[in-house]
Amino acid sequence: MGTSIYPDYATIFAAVCASIFTVVGVLGNAITIIALLKCPKLRSHATTAFVLSLCISDLLLCSMSLPLQAIRYTWQKWTLGEALCHVFPVILYGNVAVSLLSMVGITMNRYILIAYNSMYSSIYRPLYIWMQLLFVWLVAFSLLIPPLLGVWGKMGLDEMTFSCTILPDEAGHSPKKVFFLVGFLIPCIVIIISYTCIYWTVRRQRMRLRSHSGVPVGGPNGHREREDSRLTTMMLTIFCCFLLCFLPLMLVNVFDNEVNYPVAHVLASIMCWASGVINPFIYAASNRNYRVAYTKLFRRLIFWSDYVSPMPSKSMAPSRISKDPSVQIQKDVSKEAKDGDNTCAIDIENKSKDTVIQL
Repeated sequence: MGTSIYPDYATIFAAVCASIFTVVGVLGNAITIIALLKCPKLRSHATTAFVLSLCISDLLLCSMSLPLQAIRYTWQKWTLGEALCHVFPVILYGNVAVSLLSMVGITMNRYILIAYNSMYSSIYRPLYIWMQLLFVWLVAFSLLIPPLLGVWGKMGLDEMTFSCTILPDEAGHSPKKVFFLVGFLIPCIVIIISYTCIYWTVRRQRMRLRSHSGVPVGGPNGHREREDSRLTTMMLTIFCCFLLCFLPLMLVNVFDNEVNYPVAHVLASIMCWASGVINPFIYAASNRNYRVAYTKLFRRLIFWSDYVSPMPSKSMAPSRISKDPSVQIQKDVSKEAKDGDNTCAIDIENKSKDTVIQL
């Protein structure tokens, strides 16, 4: 091993985490991609296109960047050649940028669906969706062209941290801090504003429905209120995990560029890697229809001999009449698959129509 500013226990922990995240991230994102593509009902929703974009970027991060991170921290030096050292930052930062922009795309999609429902079908036509996805990927990787060409900063090896990253050029200029500030703050601001608007829009629509219908709490609108609560919880989870994963990395790169606290840099990097692992659980497993898609995929792969319920909830409790719980569970699963994406914000007005996209 080479001389390192990092403690041995920190590099060993980072190497182990990178190895575990590689396996879990590749399997989780690959299964999610296949499950979504195999489910026509979910594939028809515009939101799924952005979720797939997020999963693909996370899959590339876990399959290409994290194995190299594991090797780097294991040997505590870069042993993979100069050419790969120039490509590695492009893969790492490019896929992180795609993930961030894809999350922004999902947030904007949800906001337009709820706040401007009449315009939704016009904005999210198949051609426009592909254009938005192309814009996300082009912008993410185009930002790295200046340092890659040596125009503003340069790609190279930082001997102190044995990291292939963006370095200052001969004039001492580097876009790294600008990338972290702009690339983190702008998506963060957009997400905060969008989710705040979504929350108040849902709240205002719910109050308007109550005032017009006069239905008391716990009446026929109870199911809708529960769906609103699930949507709000999911939004908070998405945003909290977003901050939890990316905020530490942004802070240490901006405020501790001299690496005075090396362990903090290692932990911040691990948190950033974790974003490629937890996203499939946040954007897929939190929705009942996605769980049904997982179940159908596993059934096709003969992982399960019988069609069982994915993560039963209170709404899937056994019937009082039926003595066999599996009968009622199977009925509830069939009802979920038939209802479509009713767990999303579409239930707020019960009149949204997602645009069909052929992926």
